[in-house]
Amino acid sequence: MKPRIHPASRSVVFRDRAAGTAFLTRSTAHAPSTVEWEDGKTYPLVDVEVSSASHPFYTGTARIVDSEGRVERFRRRYDR
Repeated sequence: MKPRIHPASRSVVFRDRAAGTAFLTRSTAHAPSTVEWEDGKTYPLVDVEVSSASHPFYTGTARIVDSEGRVERFRRRYDR
């Protein structure tokens, strides 16, 4: 890696606002606030709206969309 061109990576807490969960990982994201983690140390806090804890694909609540009907309707409408 070239020196002095990559942002500094540090430990950051990401908090999922929808699920109410948080996880500690390394990131280059800038955070306006801090939080005290389970180990007693203070880390930057980044609030996110969706993570794997609340996304429908990962929670198993995803719905299957009828894509065949949509494609056929598109072809009927714009077929020449």
